[in-house]
Amino acid sequence: MKKINWADLSFGYCKTDYNVRCTYKNGTWGEIELHTDENINIHMAATCLHYGQEAFEGLKAFRGKDGKIRAFRMDENAKRLQSSCRGVMMPEFPLDKFTEAMVMLIKKNEHFVPPYESGASLYIRPLLIGTGAQVGVKPTNEYLFVAFAMPVGSYFKNGFQTSPFVIMREYDRAAPLGTGTYKIGGNYAASLVAGERAHDMGYSAVFYLDAKEKKYIDECGAANFFGIKNNTYITPKSSSILPSITNKSLMVLAEDLGLKVEQRPIPVEELATFEEAGACGTAAVISPVQRIDDYDLKKSYIFSEDGKPGKISEKLYHKLRAIQYGEEPDVHNWTTIIE
Repeated sequence: MKKINWADLSFGYCKTDYNVRCTYKNGTWGEIELHTDENINIHMAATCLHYGQEAFEGLKAFRGKDGKIRAFRMDENAKRLQSSCRGVMMPEFPLDKFTEAMVMLIKKNEHFVPPYESGASLYIRPLLIGTGAQVGVKPTNEYLFVAFAMPVGSYFKNGFQTSPFVIMREYDRAAPLGTGTYKIGGNYAASLVAGERAHDMGYSAVFYLDAKEKKYIDECGAANFFGIKNNTYITPKSSSILPSITNKSLMVLAEDLGLKVEQRPIPVEELATFEEAGACGTAAVISPVQRIDDYDLKKSYIFSEDGKPGKISEKLYHKLRAIQYGEEPDVHNWTTIIE
């Protein structure tokens, strides 16, 4: 194994020793297998290539101060993958097999789990695709589950800091009765044009409004949104938002810290009343928002004059990371210790 500079890791692909796979044929899932090959050999008429029959997940494992490896909320990723499978007519991957696959993958790549003091972690990407040849628009009868892992660095290279976002009404992320609640590739493909334009303009990501009325907050980039005001954690309720496992965790921790929690439609004008705002997801936990520029209305909502994250966002960020790294008790049983 090549020596890894843990402090210099980016959030990107890195080859490790093993991946795990499981095939679905004749109406049943087979056994989980270990592989060293990074490539997948699939039919050119596979439904994942033509009709988007695919779903994926993202989760992390951490090496704690005590040396133990902890995977964070695997059960929630397994359930969300099942939901995505139902959304695009694929067979659900069993919860027990998901856990078996994750534990096997982490154990076999154990020496790629970064050391505690590095601030890095092991990122795990489960993927489920339709592999059977099918030219008519309908589900196939053969599928492949595959998961790989790689060490990734801290999302914030310069520390936990704020960044700007932009609202652009000419782009939609997902329709209210569409696939927005599922973690599938099509949603991300649809966001690439808007995302690249936002990056070119100097923003972290596009802040999407609801596709139907353009009145309410939806998602920011590939993350969920939350705002803080009057000692309350407020996050959008929408039929087109992917339910973030990080957001779900932060809502619980907010209550632990004595905040009220509200999940409801948030009119865009309400941005002016928030004391703090953030985007949340697996990669960064929380990306604090410095400001949101409304490109069409030529106005800005500012949440940080000095560029520093808000106090409540910072508390939530450090509390969640402390649980992930085993620095404080896991009272909600979110972590799985990999023995």
